[in-house]
Amino acid sequence: MTFAGSGDAFGSGGRLQACIHLRPAGPPAAGPVLLDCGATSLPALRRCGLDPGGISAVFVSHLHGDHFGGLPFLILDGQFAGRASPLVVAGPAGTGQRLTEAMECMFPGSSRARRRFAVEVTELRPGGSAVVAGVRARAFPASHPSGAPALILRLALGGRVIAYTGDTAWTPAVAEAAAGADLLIAEAYYWDKAVPYHLRHADLAAHRDELTARRTVLTHMSADMLGHRERARHETAHDGLVLQL
Repeated sequence: MTFAGSGDAFGSGGRLQACIHLRPAGPPAAGPVLLDCGATSLPALRRCGLDPGGISAVFVSHLHGDHFGGLPFLILDGQFAGRASPLVVAGPAGTGQRLTEAMECMFPGSSRARRRFAVEVTELRPGGSAVVAGVRARAFPASHPSGAPALILRLALGGRVIAYTGDTAWTPAVAEAAAGADLLIAEAYYWDKAVPYHLRHADLAAHRDELTARRTVLTHMSADMLGHRERARHETAHDGLVLQL
């Protein structure tokens, strides 16, 4: 697992936006996948020496630009690089329409261009599950308005289970998604300041007995949280961090 981008929407600490690259060990059933694809994802991947054209699927937690806005660039990069393998985008209800709109806004005509590869959209609903590119994904409801139902995700791949909060206020679904997981990737936007629809470090500390993942890594940190990271109860991510589970 590589945290190619571990930052918030505003580049706090010079960090790039959400882009987490997952590659199963051994001979995988499918290629690597991404958890979120913020607008800065292409440079983030390339800084880490990761091939954007090898990504088989992108799992999107919600449809804000710092988690979703890199998809048009990823698709067009594949088009110009001669990609031939399909790319699956799995995200909340409305992902297909929002992706088309984003591509047309930034590159008019690009959503209708002929390509050698298919872009397939799978829409996940809270409480539902699907197998996407060999990964079993379960979706839980997040508390984060974004024009579509935001998701907390639980992925099973390569014999490991990874839970990801995306952006959300505290909800019991965080603990449900993380139950017994090998890793919980949790937003810790602020240290203890209450910011609507976002997790604080204080929330994770208050609910520590409910979080039963074997390991927790914090991401999506503001300048405030970065200033407190030496006091954090859990590991903190940074751009380029590589973990083996």
